[in-house]
Amino acid sequence: MSTSYLPAGLPAPQPFPDGLDRPFWDGLRREELVIQRCQDCQRFQWLPEWLCHRCHSTRLEFAPVAPHGRVYSWYRAWNHPHPALAGVSAYLVVLVALAEAPGVRLIGNLLGDPMRDPTIGTAVVGAFEHQSEHSLLQWRIHDGPSRKDGPHDED
Repeated sequence: MSTSYLPAGLPAPQPFPDGLDRPFWDGLRREELVIQRCQDCQRFQWLPEWLCHRCHSTRLEFAPVAPHGRVYSWYRAWNHPHPALAGVSAYLVVLVALAEAPGVRLIGNLLGDPMRDPTIGTAVVGAFEHQSEHSLLQWRIHDGPSRKDGPHDED
């Protein structure tokens, strides 16, 4: 993605001080979505932890997944907590259930018309936004053929 969706001046997201989520941020810079997965039970999990949520193994890795999913929930932001957003009328925030990482949901902005009402279950595809210090994963409505794999809730 060549231009920034949100205005300049917002604080840059940073990896956790302990570096646990650094592979995620490094993956975004490479335009690759990687999510933490247990090497023993194969369960994906987000946010990253030092042990598996399911089996408590400490054998965890970051595995690539396609940046595809479905809108699980959404919110139109009107009140802006940061001065850099003073000129923005509204923007859409979506919670996306990833198609290839059962139980994992990621939050991001939905690109396009901020006044539309997204439908729960709508297919979305990731859009990588590169800024000087970091990269973000934004979302856009998927216009291609419908994917039969949708959100998986195996929490």
